[in-house]
Amino acid sequence: MLKGFIAGPGRRPECGGRAPRRAPSLPRMGDLRIRAVDGDGMLEQWRYVHNVVVPPAAMSLADARGRVGRYRLVNAYLGDELVGCSTVRPPAGDGAVATVIARVLPGFRRRGFGAVIYDDGLAHARGLGARTVETCVLAVNEDGLRFAGRRGFVEVDRYVLDGEADEWVDLRLTAPDGQ
Repeated sequence: MLKGFIAGPGRRPECGGRAPRRAPSLPRMGDLRIRAVDGDGMLEQWRYVHNVVVPPAAMSLADARGRVGRYRLVNAYLGDELVGCSTVRPPAGDGAVATVIARVLPGFRRRGFGAVIYDDGLAHARGLGARTVETCVLAVNEDGLRFAGRRGFVEVDRYVLDGEADEWVDLRLTAPDGQ
């Protein structure tokens, strides 16, 4: 032991006798609120996240209004701060295929928010009778593709829309519970 060095609980010699620094605490997932879009203010927030995460598919408020009646749109908040959104397209066709898309603003990624938003959307799709779940990710969104892969999605198609330059990836859930 070093002369004059006092080590005690929480003090480590390799830290110069100081208590080790603690990593900043991450928000608790219970602090994340998921709310169905209700009104133009919330729809504008949903549109903001959508347009930040997928700029090639940026939409106007009028475009977003067209989705409200057809799809379930939700926003996710940490306290009062907007962190993400999702879209659930209800099951359709013989395969009862639903689409679940979770989006998280870049500053809030890799903190577990996407998982909570996705799980909420998946539960909603399953509650509507979805037997198959798909998602769509902009090909350059490596975070989104990794996230989908960790959840059990596999690529089923890559394409560029007519007259566009951006590549999209359609993925299908292979794990029955999507976990």
